[in-house]
Amino acid sequence: MSSWCSIDYSPRSNNNNNTDCCSFEFIEEEQQQRRREEKMVKFSKQFEGQLIPEWKEAFVDYWQLKKELKRINLLNNTTNTNNNSPPKNMSFFSSLRNFSLFSHQHREHGPIQVHKKLASSTCKGDMYETELLEQFADTDATKEFFACLDQQLNKVNKFYRTKEKEFLERGDSLKKQMDILVELKFAFMEKKQGRCNSSQESKEDQSISCTFSSEEDSVRSREQHEEMQDNCNNEDMEKNEVSFPDSPQSNEAAEKPSRMKGGGGEDTPSGRLGSFRGKNVRINIPLTTPARTFSAISYLVKEDLLNQSSRKCSQEGGANNNNNKLHLNKTKLHHAEKMIKRGFIELHKGLGYLKVYRNLNMLAFMKILKKFDKVTEKQILPIYLKVVESSYFNSSDKVVKFMDEVEELFVKNFAKDDRRKAMKYLRPSQRKESHAVTFFIGLFTGCFVALFAGYVIMAHVSGLYKVGQQNSVYMETVYPVLSMFSLMFLHFFLYGCNIFAWRKTRINYGFIFELAPTKELKYRDVFLICSMAMASVVGVMFLHLTLLTKGYSYSQVQAIPGLLFLAFLLILVCPFNIIYRSSRYRFLCVIRNIILSPLYKVVMLDFFMADQLCSQVPMLRNLEYVACYYITGSYKTQDYGYCMRTTHYRDLAYAVSFLPYYWRAMQCARRWFDEGDTGHLLNLGKYVSAMLAAGTKVAYEKDGSVGWLCLVVIMSSAATMYQLYWDFVKDWGLLQLNSKNPWLRNELMLSRKSIYYISMGLNFTLRLAWLQTVLHSSFEHVDYRVTSIFLAALEVIRRGMWNFYRLENEHLNNAGKFRAVKIIPLPFHEVDEED
Repeated sequence: MSSWCSIDYSPRSNNNNNTDCCSFEFIEEEQQQRRREEKMVKFSKQFEGQLIPEWKEAFVDYWQLKKELKRINLLNNTTNTNNNSPPKNMSFFSSLRNFSLFSHQHREHGPIQVHKKLASSTCKGDMYETELLEQFADTDATKEFFACLDQQLNKVNKFYRTKEKEFLERGDSLKKQMDILVELKFAFMEKKQGRCNSSQESKEDQSISCTFSSEEDSVRSREQHEEMQDNCNNEDMEKNEVSFPDSPQSNEAAEKPSRMKGGGGEDTPSGRLGSFRGKNVRINIPLTTPARTFSAISYLVKEDLLNQSSRKCSQEGGANNNNNKLHLNKTKLHHAEKMIKRGFIELHKGLGYLKVYRNLNMLAFMKILKKFDKVTEKQILPIYLKVVESSYFNSSDKVVKFMDEVEELFVKNFAKDDRRKAMKYLRPSQRKESHAVTFFIGLFTGCFVALFAGYVIMAHVSGLYKVGQQNSVYMETVYPVLSMFSLMFLHFFLYGCNIFAWRKTRINYGFIFELAPTKELKYRDVFLICSMAMASVVGVMFLHLTLLTKGYSYSQVQAIPGLLFLAFLLILVCPFNIIYRSSRYRFLCVIRNIILSPLYKVVMLDFFMADQLCSQVPMLRNLEYVACYYITGSYKTQDYGYCMRTTHYRDLAYAVSFLPYYWRAMQCARRWFDEGDTGHLLNLGKYVSAMLAAGTKVAYEKDGSVGWLCLVVIMSSAATMYQLYWDFVKDWGLLQLNSKNPWLRNELMLSRKSIYYISMGLNFTLRLAWLQTVLHSSFEHVDYRVTSIFLAALEVIRRGMWNFYRLENEHLNNAGKFRAVKIIPLPFHEVDEED
């Protein structure tokens, strides 16, 4: 019983108890301070996780305000330590000041007063400046804090006003575009129903018969194109001059301004000018497909012929007005409607971003002011927060009203008054991540590790990978299948790692690649596909090797690798909605765009995938051999050297070696044609040098002479230096002069600079992997095919590292221009008659 300890809280307690109480109060105070700091850190993480990455510099610099507040807190703690209790005379004068007749101003305005300066000609919007009316313990630090706070408030107001004006102007253009589209659709339906010359319509191509003016535009005006490219980098357009008949609708469209900016209509190299309800209208259809490209070229050729014939007729005394007929068909109207629909979706997204911008900044001001009150024990929050609430970015309701108007227009014109259907486009819901995906990733990964270990042990015991063994048939026929799938899914696995790294560093890869938020692959999905595919591949190869060791002949089991390849090919082109159909379809479309370069318009995802193929030349050559081996039926006769002896196969091997570089070069040529930027021609030269290096390497592998060896060294060295310069300077944005980060750029997404230096060193080392072709080094008599796949894997790893920094640089470029939504080209463009 005597072991119980009691604490006396009565006034009779001695000095030691008083000391203990003081220590308890001090500990409690520390704990409260720690909890406040944890809440502060928690909000800063939430703030960083919810802000728009491309607009990060325009948000409130919450972290800088935190630093200023910590400085004030440190000075206050120092002052409180030196002066534990204020002097009595100070308390007396303080109370006297509070009850003084001259303190009316202080009681009215409180410790601070925020002055609002009217907008001047040099700056847009009102400016705010805070004046301290009371003496703070740390006046200088407090002045710096409020100066920083005023600067952030002015910055937020200015950016909000700019973006609001931009989105409202874009919305006005979209509404005018929508009015023109509605009238054209009405006229088209009227024509279709036979109200105007129905007997002259063609059944095969129902269209509106239109006349165009005699003004001639050149096929491509380089000066005009370069001037328009500064505004936006969009697609080339096919422009037709048309004049439409009047519709029975109201004349509201005729009262619109005579000049309307149609988004991307200004980005077209040529156009045809026409009259529509008293206005000149240009119709812009993007040249994104080969069919549209060829139709545009054929139209220009036909137009020149018509112009020549019209000149001849005019010289003879008359012109045939029917030669100036042009048809606007249903297909063009459909494309125009899709462009306007995408424009509304992007506009709605931008307005939503602006609402998030306002709410997050308002919350940040509230949090930092609340923290300031706790640190200084002043009532600043109600005073300054009233100013923030009345400032432009929080008081303006134009965005909210216009967002509702955009939704109503979209529901009416694109969803047939079905609001739920419209919201699927305007506010797509994110696909929820399932725990089952994580479970199956672990399951298939475990299966892959177990099967791969068994396969390696069995192959080592059988001596399949050593030089000079009798099992060379296996290395010539089966091993290419394994290496092909290994390189492919290693690359895919690194892409999953890139997605994980991009998400951690807040790089908006979905916006850069223009991926649908509901259909894009998450990194868990990529890892699931890789683990499942490689477990299947290694399992089939393990079964094939097991059958060989049990005495089955190659003719009996050689079809198994071919069936595996066929199964993956069927899954890739499967039309059913299974196994990520949308992603498979997008992949096939991208491959089609690459193969048909330069006929397709080049977007970011297309040339990004083409760059991946440049690192997969060994995989493509294995694919070529496997296809030849099974298509020609060599697997039945075990004549694995047939493809090597065939002349066409050897010629195709040269083509496969430089086809990825050729595709990439053609993409650069198309981008130069579209944008007029000579930098794309320099990039084209890089891929031409890579083509020459790849061709000389294949020739040296076939010939083996000293002359070809010297040529390989020269061409590969030149291509490597070219590629290294482009990697570091152009793609990664590094090696900038006058940068605050030596040998790097000013803005970095990773906090540790050493990672960039290590990456540059690894990139330089892995770029020299071609030296293996010259040195012919071997690893303890291991078959050269094993060495080749090892070097190819290193190139794939280098490409995976390159991917992260390439998108990091692209993200920083977007953030530098505050581009968070895409600028969609619009189909209709009105111009003045004198234009």
